[in-house]
Amino acid sequence: MTWPEAIAGSSRGAPPYAASRVLLVGMMGAGKTTVGLATGRLLGWPYYDNDELLARSMGQSTRQVLEQAGERALRRAESRALDVALTEGGPLVAGVAGGVVTDPLDRERLRSSDGLVVWLRASLGLLARRVAGTNRPWLGDSPLVTLEHLYAGREAMYASVADLIVDVDDRDPDDIARLIAAAL
Repeated sequence: MTWPEAIAGSSRGAPPYAASRVLLVGMMGAGKTTVGLATGRLLGWPYYDNDELLARSMGQSTRQVLEQAGERALRRAESRALDVALTEGGPLVAGVAGGVVTDPLDRERLRSSDGLVVWLRASLGLLARRVAGTNRPWLGDSPLVTLEHLYAGREAMYASVADLIVDVDDRDPDDIARLIAAAL
């Protein structure tokens, strides 16, 4: 598969892109953890999940921060987790919280980072199927409706920070990892 066939697009850079870290962005259910683990295995780099980074920086889980302090505090905690992903000694692969792109300062930090920012773009139907039945703090009774609400306006934000955009609906995680490795 050639480069243009492999990806949907790139908004910030042209391949190949040298980086000491891969930062995976996208909605919950896009596959950041699964793709991150596959990419880490392929590259021989450690993978850091956003929830792990958040707990490390805050001393509490994502759910605890949300339940005890609310959404605003969770967004601040996600920014702190992004700090860790951006400053931890590399090379590394990190999953970034889906809502980080709603903060203009965090979007700028992603754009100016030394990392390859990869948007794992998925259809809302796929996202809803993947998160249905999971114990995620944002989901209500209707995952699709919740995801539609959360995704509103984020497409342009994800695109604005992405060096590489990968449509994940019909791709295997190992295939996506190979695309990311090729971009590096």
